[in-house]
Amino acid sequence: MSNDLILTLSCPDRTGIVHAVSGFLLNINGNIIDSQQFGDPESQQFFLRIHFTSSTNLKTIREGFVPIAEKFQMQWQVHDSTEKMRVLILVSKQGHCLNDLLFRTYSGALPIEIVAIASNHRDHEALANGYKVPFHYLPVNAETKQAQEAQILQLVDDLKIDLVVLARYMQILSNELCQALEGRAINIHHSFLPSFKGAKPYHQAHARGVKIIGATAHYVTADLDEGPIIEQDVETVDHRLSADELVQVGSDIESLVLSRAVRNHAEHRILLNGHKTIVFA
Repeated sequence: MSNDLILTLSCPDRTGIVHAVSGFLLNINGNIIDSQQFGDPESQQFFLRIHFTSSTNLKTIREGFVPIAEKFQMQWQVHDSTEKMRVLILVSKQGHCLNDLLFRTYSGALPIEIVAIASNHRDHEALANGYKVPFHYLPVNAETKQAQEAQILQLVDDLKIDLVVLARYMQILSNELCQALEGRAINIHHSFLPSFKGAKPYHQAHARGVKIIGATAHYVTADLDEGPIIEQDVETVDHRLSADELVQVGSDIESLVLSRAVRNHAEHRILLNGHKTIVFA
């Protein structure tokens, strides 16, 4: 039986890395399906993603790769590509990103398993029920924020969540929660930040006569909306569009950008390079 696997790694750049890795794959009867690499001259780091098959079991591969990883000071992982990531979606009142992720997952376009949805409002409980995804109503205010976030972390632990997606979840996460979810939480926001903060950013943009709107998906960090960027896109607009039409265009871009970011994470295409990301196509 052949296992379908993905190896990702980063390490200080030096000669011999690819030779060592490819030699290891040869020794475990590995067949490379796709390989992508990048050496960053600024950070002096090397990044590699290899999709391969092998008749050797995953446990043996992981154990056998340790000496190479130690020699080259690698941060690395080997994943079974057939295992879908278990995802928890957080959402507030705006449901366009949630609806898009649910449909893409249901139709097989996203290689994830949405195991739960949590929200501080009940607006999208019926939508979750329609897709037969458990819905968790977790109301929050200033006095209950710590307890509510503890409930979120409990869901992450109990449901063995691999990725948390903030699909227009309008609560600011505490530093403690950001740290607990480091590297496994993705957020989406409009790309007006920091120009148009607060309520109704698209209406603010319309009042200023903007000509481009967009969206950014990034990893969640304690620095609000400043985590490593994964995906972005923009759309040209003009004077003919009303504020409500800008909102619709923005919603479409947000949904598309977030789904791309989730796909890239689920397919192990993202490697951190300091405060930036390497995203292999």
